[in-house]
Amino acid sequence: MSAGGFSVEELIARGSMDESPELRLLFHRLNNQLGIILAHAELLESKAQDDAHRARAAQVVMSALEAMGTVKEIRNTCIDPRNP
Repeated sequence: MSAGGFSVEELIARGSMDESPELRLLFHRLNNQLGIILAHAELLESKAQDDAHRARAAQVVMSALEAMGTVKEIRNTCIDPRNP
């Protein structure tokens, strides 16, 4: 998927986030999508009728949170590649 005609690789190669509003938009959209997944998973977890469904929903919650952390790490790397 590309934003503004650029692939993700092209956007990263263009330099820092300060110089790339397209890359900033991609991170924003991804965080929004992960936030929606997280909210739905938390809702499923709270309304689960049994332990098995609650455990599955909790696993999705944890995965969404981990994915959001990974996005943050990638974003920080794009802002300052010397600071992994």
